Amino acid sequence: MQGEKKKETAVERETRIRQLWEQEKTFQASVANRAGHKPFVFYEGPPTANGLPHVGHAFGRTIKDVVARYKTMQGYLVERKAGWDTHGLPVELGVEKKLGISGKQEIEEYGVEQFIQECKGSVFTYEKKWRSFTEELGYWIDMDDPYLTLSNDYIESVWHILSHVHKEKLLYKGHRVSPYCPSCQTSLSSHEVAQGYKDVKDLSVTAMFKLKDRDEYFLGWTTTPWTLPANVALAMNPKLMYVRVKQHDKVYILAKSLVNKVFADSVEVLSEHEGREFEGVSYTPPFSYVTVEKGHVVLLADYVTEHSGTGIVHIAPAYG
Repeated sequence: MQGEKKKETAVERETRIRQLWEQEKTFQASVANRAGHKPFVFYEGPPTANGLPHVGHAFGRTIKDVVARYKTMQGYLVERKAGWDTHGLPVELGVEKKLGISGKQEIEEYGVEQFIQECKGSVFTYEKKWRSFTEELGYWIDMDDPYLTLSNDYIESVWHILSHVHKEKLLYKGHRVSPYCPSCQTSLSSHEVAQGYKDVKDLSVTAMFKLKDRDEYFLGWTTTPWTLPANVALAMNPKLMYVRVKQHDKVYILAKSLVNKVFADSVEVLSEHEGREFEGVSYTPPFSYVTVEKGHVVLLADYVTEHSGTGIVHIAPAYG
């Protein structure tokens, strides 16, 4: 009908409410008018300002905001201080890429102090986008006075806490396995490892293991070729059918069903055998790094399959 008021869209309504909150300083008032009340301590798990926000951040921040608002409604003093995680390695790698350098030696040649300043400058690449993202979510948090993990105040506070924990004799020395980056020459946290996560095609190797008593070769298969120097055994399935095949004057042993996958050209089948016939057969390992009292023989194992590889699995227990 003519003169009918236009219906407000969801975006217009959100914008109007955000502007009202800003004008009336509603968030600040919700904190100030509970001064002296029992605090509900809220720690903002800080994002990194040199990366763009994504849907995971929106989900997490929405849940945080709901909890903080609920505790405020219950009468608690809920101070919410924003923070920025300026953790070093991802920032350093980003700056190295930007500068076209790699590794500690090239950083030193570029100038350590100059490199540090580049890193500090890059930390807040997307700060404005983070601010607008946070405001559009309706997420109440003090972004004007954030804590920064690169500030001396923050670093000294961590040192103070560690010092206190040490004096209480709550620190101990232990051992753990950590991923290590040879390029960065440092250990990596699980977060840093996950940042470079991607699906890749597995590298696999088919290696030749010469039988000790005759000029024939087991074809052993592995997806961890770097463990081959620690080989101590080969595993074959006792119930699988294996064949001895000849190609270019060499004789190879592998699972019958996998011959066509392993060899591009035709081969001559010399004989067929069940896996159990090879139990205890000795062979010469491809590398002579490992000396064992009992080893470098064929073991029988039901877990060996004919779905991939050669039907003969390289075993290196030193690698777990």
